[in-house]
Amino acid sequence: MRALVIDRTAPGGLRLTDVPDPLPGPDEVLVRVAATSLNHGELPLTGSAAAEEGAVPGWDAAGTVERPAASGAGPAAGARVVTWGWSGGWAELRAVRVDELAVLPDKVDFVRAAALPVAGLTALRALRRAAVAPGHRVAVTGASGGVGHFAVQLARLQGAEVVAVVGDPARGAGLTELGAGQVVSDPADIAAPVDVLLDQVGGPLLARLLERMADDGTVISIGAASGLDTPLAPYRLVEKRLTLIGIQAGGRTGADLEHLARLVAEDRLRVSASRVADWRSAGELAEDVVARRVRGKAVLTLS
Repeated sequence: MRALVIDRTAPGGLRLTDVPDPLPGPDEVLVRVAATSLNHGELPLTGSAAAEEGAVPGWDAAGTVERPAASGAGPAAGARVVTWGWSGGWAELRAVRVDELAVLPDKVDFVRAAALPVAGLTALRALRRAAVAPGHRVAVTGASGGVGHFAVQLARLQGAEVVAVVGDPARGAGLTELGAGQVVSDPADIAAPVDVLLDQVGGPLLARLLERMADDGTVISIGAASGLDTPLAPYRLVEKRLTLIGIQAGGRTGADLEHLARLVAEDRLRVSASRVADWRSAGELAEDVVARRVRGKAVLTLS
């Protein structure tokens, strides 16, 4: 089969080549991939990808079940599915556990489905971990990215008032339409204290945002895109009685993927796939993702 493999000498650190087909385990289905997405944290050029040269990365993928699980579990051949996994998504075929996928509603196409897993799951589980409820004020950093777009919408669906925090005002375009009540690039402009902070940036921005937290607030750390240290005054955490939690998406994702896909089918959750390209352009698109030139999600279709 054809697949994108890590080759740090190639554009974007990715090369399209032939690799052996995956061998599904007894509780795995074999999926013919139609679309996959690129996430900043899995790209070779971010320096955070731990996979070796020649490995097939890819967390998100959507396609059609080509061979059902030998155990009889999971969907039958021909089912349209969205899948999650720590590798193997950037290939024509993917072996995936039956509890790491969801059957797609007819209204959800492969492009939108491929954008859902990591970004949607991260946003959903962060809000759940913070126990976001109607009336809460929720701030989301990196709100112009894939996780941010989903977090803004899901927090609003849960009845929260949302503050979208972006690197510059231009990147805030469209966030009000997604549900943000306020879009800021400077924490000092946040109108009132926030109960929950979903942070993807870290660094000095996180330190400044801690000053905008309400007493007994919750901070969910889901990334550190700035790559900078966060200067903390520990006793301020005590004074405000803040709770800091770090989370990572993944593991038994099937039910949550089904929930997200249903929200998309019901037009309650919008998938912002602002860049869609053939996977032969993966290197160029990967470079744009690393350089933060993509709003929302970047999706590759398999030709």
